[in-house]
Amino acid sequence: MKATFKSLANVLAGLVVLPIVAWYRISILLIGEVQAFSDCSQVMSLLPGLSGIYLRRAFYWFVFPKVGQNACINFGTVFSHSGASIGKTAYLGVGCMIGDVEIGDDVLIGSHVSIINGNRQHGIDRLDIPVREQSGEYPRVSIGEDTWIGDRAIVMVDIGKHCVVGAGSVVTKPLEDYAIAVGNPARVIGSRKEIAET
Repeated sequence: MKATFKSLANVLAGLVVLPIVAWYRISILLIGEVQAFSDCSQVMSLLPGLSGIYLRRAFYWFVFPKVGQNACINFGTVFSHSGASIGKTAYLGVGCMIGDVEIGDDVLIGSHVSIINGNRQHGIDRLDIPVREQSGEYPRVSIGEDTWIGDRAIVMVDIGKHCVVGAGSVVTKPLEDYAIAVGNPARVIGSRKEIAET
């Protein structure tokens, strides 16, 4: 019964967001993809409750390359790039900011987490040009399956599979599979694989 309800709710959510998807496609032609996507992502982030979760998942299913079954995108979560992807049963908490990120299956992302595309998004080499006008680098970031990122963490690089990132951590260097990392800057303090083998 529960599976049938979820299926019907997904279909209904898909129908409800069709006008928003159409508005997004038209806006791309009028104001460009970056601004159109930003506008829609912010609007979709403000839909409250369980219905908001279904509507966000449906909207991003039409827009992103991949949105896995039963992915949960909570209130206030905003994406900055239409190329993001979300794995099945991934969970994104309240108020997250997500860039061009590939989120694996079964990933848990706490509330108010920022996942940005590298730490060189703005050039700072020249003093005669404002920072906002200097070119930067935006590498795609991936979060491996079954990784848990705690509340208010900031992630700038790839994180492997089965990792844990402590709340409030700032991840500036890639993490290998099974790493447990905490702090600012985050440092590896253990391995989930070693814990599982004991």
